[in-house]
Amino acid sequence: MRAIFSLFVWLYYCVLFLVFFILIATVWVFTFPFDKYRKVPNKVLSWLAWFLLQASPGWKVSIHGEEKYDPEVPTIFIANHQSFLDMALAYQLPWQMKWVSKRSLALIPVMGWLVWLTGHLTINRKSKSAIKRLGNLVQPLRDNVPVMIFPEGTRSLDGELKRFKNGAFLLAMEYGFRLQPMVIDGGYHAMKSGAKVLNPKVNFTVSVLDPIETKNFEDLNTLKDHAYQLIDEELQRIRTS
Repeated sequence: MRAIFSLFVWLYYCVLFLVFFILIATVWVFTFPFDKYRKVPNKVLSWLAWFLLQASPGWKVSIHGEEKYDPEVPTIFIANHQSFLDMALAYQLPWQMKWVSKRSLALIPVMGWLVWLTGHLTINRKSKSAIKRLGNLVQPLRDNVPVMIFPEGTRSLDGELKRFKNGAFLLAMEYGFRLQPMVIDGGYHAMKSGAKVLNPKVNFTVSVLDPIETKNFEDLNTLKDHAYQLIDEELQRIRTS
């Protein structure tokens, strides 16, 4: 039954991506002259995210802590990364974000084109220029467009939290931006990295934590360790509740 369900989901996703590519490309043509940060195409992409999570009636999403975000303060969101579905889950929050994704995603037909059309940033995490490219996020942040970064750098293979890379923390400390941790759980159980067979019954959780004022930290490692601890503790709390 899981194999049949998985086949349905992958076919459903293929159709969704093709339909929304046409829709978003059309929206982009009419809005790019005045939509500096491609907010309108990104809004349409949030509809795609909603449809992605409708693939199974057994997928339930709970969101907590969204009231903790202040849209008037430049904010870099950081979250753990378990699955392809994490982006769809974070899109259920009531605000838009500019995402940072790995460069290889941009090379995937349709999906990569959607990343470009909706104005998200791609970086080669193995390149020395990756940190420099994060500087492209400074102006959007100053214009109160929040940014989303997965500090682990890639999806976890076992669902547990991996070591954080420095990029998000360097950017936040250098420019004084607020960091806001977020925990996303359930994606690993529904769609593991590299898995073809999916789980049709999963409870997903998105938990937004209190913001971190980077000015209260003297060095990057202390800030990074503090953020890691907050995310790890919330992840364990969700799993045991």
